[in-house]
Amino acid sequence: MLAGRVTADLSRRLGRGGGTVIAGHVVPRIDPGALTTVTRRLALGSVLVSGTNGKTTTTRLISHILRGAGIRPMHNRAGANLVTGLVTAVVQQTDLRGRPRADVGLFEVDEATLPAALRQIRPRAVLLTNVFRDQLDRYGEVHFVAELWRRAVAILPPDATLVLNADDPSVASLGRASLRPPLYYGVGDTSVGATELPHAADARLCPTCGAAYEYSVVYYSHLGHYRCPGACGWSRPAPQIVAESIELLGDRGTDVRIRTPRGELRARLSLPGLYNVYNAVAATAGCLALGVELDQIRRGLESFTAAFGRLERIPVRGREVFLALVKNPVGFNEVLRTVLHSGPARTMLILINDHFADGTDVSWLWDVDFERLDGSVGTVICAGTRAEDMAVRLKYAQVPVEQITVESDPARALELALDRARENETVYVLPTYTGMLEVRQVLARAGHVEGFWQD
Repeated sequence: MLAGRVTADLSRRLGRGGGTVIAGHVVPRIDPGALTTVTRRLALGSVLVSGTNGKTTTTRLISHILRGAGIRPMHNRAGANLVTGLVTAVVQQTDLRGRPRADVGLFEVDEATLPAALRQIRPRAVLLTNVFRDQLDRYGEVHFVAELWRRAVAILPPDATLVLNADDPSVASLGRASLRPPLYYGVGDTSVGATELPHAADARLCPTCGAAYEYSVVYYSHLGHYRCPGACGWSRPAPQIVAESIELLGDRGTDVRIRTPRGELRARLSLPGLYNVYNAVAATAGCLALGVELDQIRRGLESFTAAFGRLERIPVRGREVFLALVKNPVGFNEVLRTVLHSGPARTMLILINDHFADGTDVSWLWDVDFERLDGSVGTVICAGTRAEDMAVRLKYAQVPVEQITVESDPARALELALDRARENETVYVLPTYTGMLEVRQVLARAGHVEGFWQD
């Protein structure tokens, strides 16, 4: 524990990073079983949260609700979600004798890391949000991740609760391999859905019989109410936790009514967008699996503010920077839908990098519906290592060339966006993961935000 803390502290002091993973490289060399040993000492066990989109916000929501209920979570809050990040989180929240300073483990886990995490942590619950096409160079197609998870579910402890998104057929089908009845959550308000699958939908075919799913309502991508018309007859399971009424309030928030086995709750979320309704319902299901009272969940949902880089609002020079992480077609489309629901976006900065943590294949940009920006945006500044690719994509989306500016450097691009925005205007900054860290670093140097490991 001491070795891990010293290396993490050195990493921060030397400006090499936030110290969120380095202890995970050091500690297992001294004690390979440290993660297992410490997490099994937690009085309330551990919860693992994984999925393509929403896992950071969902995990932070659960953490916030638990703290309000007087339960101390051991949480990899900075979002380092490989095994090295889990070990580092444990080191930071354990005394030098290996005794945890927490009641329950709460770990966000990378999709491909879930099997490895399960081999070292015996969880009380596993919450899976969704599977979308993301970082093709790392994961491949959605079926690869779904199969990884299927094998992971097979090694779950028999007393573990599986919490699944009923509206994602790839996730919901995992419940058939569970030893215990899963806890399903989903959306029931059909007024916020559509009737046809979008072109970027990732799971169209039943994995059992190969028939194309039929949908009565589609919320986004392949999430919705579905059934297989083929021989297997598989259909969406009836969720126990359901968002029955949803009012989207643009980029300012959402009103939601959630039905649960313990009663009904109504909450006004500061988080905008339908995808954040899914995050809120997922967090509600996860907290119910831990025995948290409904009123404590409601208070937590209403008092929660965005995680760093996830719909974060930052006052800068009389403007408001609206920072929203984008990393795949589904997430980007939902961010655009949320932004444009509030009216035209006068100034937008899109920062696309192709580093390992972003995914080196940026072909996914052609599946994002940038066509909806035509006539709805004033100026778009393209930044990052693939700024030119982004500019070409916008040109083909019919965004007028005179409205597109290429400035690869993140600091100069942000300065340019702020200069072009009027006073009190919202500047929409949409970066990939490493781009988001670069923008926050620029804002941190100017004193507008803290380091992401302190958030």
